[in-house]
Amino acid sequence: MASNKPAPEAPSRFDHDYGTEPGGDFTGNFTGGFTGEPDRDWDEWNPTEESVRPVRGRHRVAKQRNGLARSSTVLGVGVIAAVGAGGMATAQSKPPVSISVPDSITDHLPDAKSLPGVGALFSDESEADRTEVTAATAPLTTAGITTAEAEQGTTDAGEALRARILQQAEQQQDAADAEAKAAEEKKAAEKAAAEAKKQQDEAEAKAAAEKKKAEEEAKKKAEALRLAKLAASYAIPTSSYTITSTFGEAGSMWSSGYHTGLDFAAPTGTPIKAIHGGTVKSAGWSGAYGYRTVLELDDGTELWFCHQSSIGVSVGQKVTTGETIGRVGATGNVTGPHLHLEVHTAGGTGIDPMAWLRGKGLNP
Repeated sequence: MASNKPAPEAPSRFDHDYGTEPGGDFTGNFTGGFTGEPDRDWDEWNPTEESVRPVRGRHRVAKQRNGLARSSTVLGVGVIAAVGAGGMATAQSKPPVSISVPDSITDHLPDAKSLPGVGALFSDESEADRTEVTAATAPLTTAGITTAEAEQGTTDAGEALRARILQQAEQQQDAADAEAKAAEEKKAAEKAAAEAKKQQDEAEAKAAAEKKKAEEEAKKKAEALRLAKLAASYAIPTSSYTITSTFGEAGSMWSSGYHTGLDFAAPTGTPIKAIHGGTVKSAGWSGAYGYRTVLELDDGTELWFCHQSSIGVSVGQKVTTGETIGRVGATGNVTGPHLHLEVHTAGGTGIDPMAWLRGKGLNP
C-alpha cells in the first residue's frame, strides 16, 4: 500500500566535508551546497569529533590541532584573515593582486564582517578588535633585535639584521682602507728612509773622498816641503855631466859582473862636491876605483867618490853640503874621465844611487 508520507530528502552535498583533500572540487560542491538555501547569518565553524560524520571513501579529516581541523577550507579562511589583518610582514610590501572568483561562489560567500580577524578592519570595530589588529600587524618576530635598536625604534628583525650587516661591511671596509693607508704610509716612509740613507751614504762617501783627497794633497805637499828642505841640505856631486852607466847594468867590464854605482861623465878636473854634510872616513888610492874618498853621514850611510884625478880632503875631516872634496879624473879601471858614485847602507849593502838621490829631493 502506497504511503502518503513525503519521500525523505536526499542528503545535501553540503553535508560532505569537501575540500579536505588537496585538489578537491571545491567550486562545484560549495556552489551546490548553497543552492536553494535561505539567507542567514553564519557563525564560525569549529568542527569536533562529535559533529563530524565518519569519513567515507578517500576523503579524510586531518587530525585536529587546537580544536581546528586542518582542512583546506579552514586554512584558506585563516590565510585570508592573516593577510587581511597584516600579520605577515612580507605581504605589507607587496602590491595588491586581483583575485577572480566565479559568481556562483561570490553570491553565497558569508559576510566579510563575520570572518574571524577581518571584521575588525571595518569602521565599527571595537577597541579590543583594534588592539588585536595591532598585534596582528606587528612583526612576526623581534628575535635578534638589540636593546639599542629597540630604543631607536627598530622592530623588524630582518631590517635590524640588514642594518648590522651593512654596518659590519662598512667597518670591514674602513678597516681595509685604514690598513691599506697604513701600508702605503709605511712604504712611503721606508722609501723616504732609503732615499735619506742613500743621500747620507753619498754625502759620507763624497766627504770621505774629499777628505782622502785633501789628505793626499796635504801629504804630497808635506813631502814636497820635506824634499825641498832636503834638497837644500843635499847637492848633486858635480856639474856639466852626463849619466853614462846606472846601477845594476851587466857587463864584462866590471869585476862583479854588473855595475855597482852611478857614473857622471865629465871633463877631467871638474869639481866634486860633498852631497851632504858628514865626516871623511877614508881618502886615497883604492885599486880599480883609483883615487877614492869615502864620506860617512850621520845615519851611517857611506858615499864613495871614485876615479878622482885629485883628492882635496883628509881622513876625519868634517865637510858640509856642496863643499869641494876632489876633482873628476880617469884613475883606476876606467875608459874615460868620470865620477863613479856608490851608496852603501850602514850595514855595508850597496844600493841604487839614483833612487837614493831622488829620495833626498835630487833628480840627476
